[in-house]
This record gives sequence, structure tokens and C-alpha cells, in this order.
Amino acid sequence: MKRATLIAAAVLVLVTGCSKGAGNYGAAFSSRAAAEADFSYDEDAAEPPVPSPAEAAGAPASEMTRKLVKRVNLRIRVEDPAASDKTLRAVMEKYGAYSAAATILEITRNYTIRVPSAYCDALLADLEGMGKILYKSENVEDVTVRFYDLESRLETKRELLKTYRGYLARAANIDEILSVESRIADLESELDRTGRELRTLAGLVDYSTVELELAGPAALRSSPGLGERIGELFGFFGNFASTALLVVIGAVIFGIPVLLAAIFFFWLLFGRIGLVKRLWRLAMGKTVRASNDGP
Repeated sequence: MKRATLIAAAVLVLVTGCSKGAGNYGAAFSSRAAAEADFSYDEDAAEPPVPSPAEAAGAPASEMTRKLVKRVNLRIRVEDPAASDKTLRAVMEKYGAYSAAATILEITRNYTIRVPSAYCDALLADLEGMGKILYKSENVEDVTVRFYDLESRLETKRELLKTYRGYLARAANIDEILSVESRIADLESELDRTGRELRTLAGLVDYSTVELELAGPAALRSSPGLGERIGELFGFFGNFASTALLVVIGAVIFGIPVLLAAIFFFWLLFGRIGLVKRLWRLAMGKTVRASNDGP
């Protein structure tokens, strides 16, 4: 009886131990499966959708801050472009503007001015006071949607880059490492390109562009008056007279020798010497003799 009791106890302990071992192995297997399932990189998987500009801004489209690009073309007549240049530089310094390009000619000066958009109208008012406005045009382009779209795309690509870098840390073999690294390189290139485009657009939004031309009085001179026309007429007559005189001189210099040469050759061939006549007579004499000597 005692022996049977001991055998039953041993069997019970053995069964209990096996159950615990199976439970521990199952828990370990589940943890490993979960860890492997956590890395499920698929090269052809679709990327997350890009949020709309309104979602990226965190506000309804009607509440987004408008992004405007302003361009102005202005032509002003001034008495002295060189003196006006000093005034222009003082105005630009006043509003924190700068000249991106400048072309200096004898009677005109052209500038490409970049001015903070908040001060564009004030700068234009000061420029218009420098002289008489000959031409002015303004163009304002609304780039709000494009601006926030670039921002949202940039943020999405940054999050994707973080995700793929996480994939790279958990890649199991060389094929996965190469595939993830290739996608990371593409994302970095796209981030750089999108970032440059966004910075360029932000610069156009923050700074308005003013194409300015300062024209002096000589550049805008009206049609010539009566005195100038008379002067031009005398100038034309003087040119004609000088041309005619050159023709006469040329005729005297070159015409007389040609005429003398013609007279000489006429005298030599048809005149007293008459080489042509003598040759003709000689030829006719031979013909006559030949006729007389015939049968």
C-alpha cells in the first residue's frame, strides 16, 4: 500500500512538471513570434497617405494662413539716375530690402529688389516719390495650397525615414538590409529635393520682388524739334555734296588716263598707223594674187 502511494505521488509530480515546462516553452515561442512579427518589411507595401494641407496645418482650410507671392514692375523717370541711386539705397536700408541684381547703363538703371513682404507697399510708396511713374504692374500669386502640401509631404517623408531606419536595425539578412538602405537613400534624396522647393517658395513668400527701372530724361526724349530737323537736313546735304565731290575726283583721277589710253589704241589701230587697215590690205592683196595665178 505504501509502495503504491509513493508511485502515485511520483507520477503526479512528473505530470505537473511537464505541464509547467510546456507552458514556459509556449510563452517563449509566443514572445519570439511576436518579435518576428514586429519586423514585417515589405518592399512593395504602399506608403501611408499624404495628409491634406489643411490636416498638415492642423486647422480647417479656411483658417490657414495665406501664402502670397508678390511681384511688382515699376518704371520711374528721374532727373539724375546717379543721384537717385543714393536715395534708392537709403530707402532699401530703411525697410530691410536688398538688391538681388543691378544693371547700370548710361541713361538707365535697372534693379531687382527683394523686400520683406510686410514692407513692400511702404517701399513702393517711397519709390514712387522719387520721380514720375511711367509704368507700374503688380502680380500676386496665392501659393497657400502648394506651400502646405510641400510641408505635409516633407513631414510624411521624415516619418517614413524614421520607420525605415527602424527596419534597418531589425533586418534579418543581407537582402533586407540592402533593400531598406536603398529605400532610405531614395527618401533622403526626396527629402532634400522637397526641402529645397519649400525653402525657395518660403523665400518668395517672405520677400516680395520689385523690378525697378530708373530712366533719365535723355532716355525719354521726345521727337526732334524744328531746329534739330533743319540741322539734320543740312547734315544730309553735306553728306550728299561730299559724296558727289568724291565721284568727280574719282572720275578725274581714273577717267582721264582711261580716255587717253582709248585714244592711243584707236590711233594705233585705226589712225595714221592703222595696223588694222594694213593687215586688211595685206590680206586682200594675197587674195587677189591667188586669183590671178589661178588656171
